[in-house]
Amino acid sequence: MYERVLGRHPDLTDPRWRIEHAQHVHPDDVARFAELGVIASMQAIHATSDGPWVPARLGEERAETGAYMWRALLDSGAVVSNGTDAPVEDVDPIPNFHALVTRRTADGSAFHHGQAMTRIEALRASTIDAAYAAFEEDSKGSLVPGKLADVTVLSRDILTVPEEEIPGTVVLYTIVGGELLYSREGP
Repeated sequence: MYERVLGRHPDLTDPRWRIEHAQHVHPDDVARFAELGVIASMQAIHATSDGPWVPARLGEERAETGAYMWRALLDSGAVVSNGTDAPVEDVDPIPNFHALVTRRTADGSAFHHGQAMTRIEALRASTIDAAYAAFEEDSKGSLVPGKLADVTVLSRDILTVPEEEIPGTVVLYTIVGGELLYSREGP
């Protein structure tokens, strides 16, 4: 549909259309995301909460070649944004980040680990690429002068700690628009 509409309206610039819950993608469509500029909007935690039953419902081959294809989409040049999908899943972004980089299910097994993101890619999908998907990259998504000072301070460096320590990370402070809105230590 996006391809047809874009073909009919070549003057349309930067629509940033996206496919929400781009969880199950036909292998032929992976490259089309980048070609058409369609954003793959993911909720990473679904891969690990759904992982135990996806192969039984889709079949092992379809699960391997089309389920939660983050690596394939990124490698094709597509923008992948990430969100928590609260209230369907917990709003806590730490399990979501852990899912992006490990794809580990509750039992500790990895659901098609070859589609995992690097930690930098996971951070990007959850920050600047999520802001880009919402046309907000000029004010959000990265820490640069002139943007909103939205910052979350964590108890661990999730870019460097061993992956098994990521889930134990907690939010110490949340600063929104330059104002401290949350402190784990209280007011």
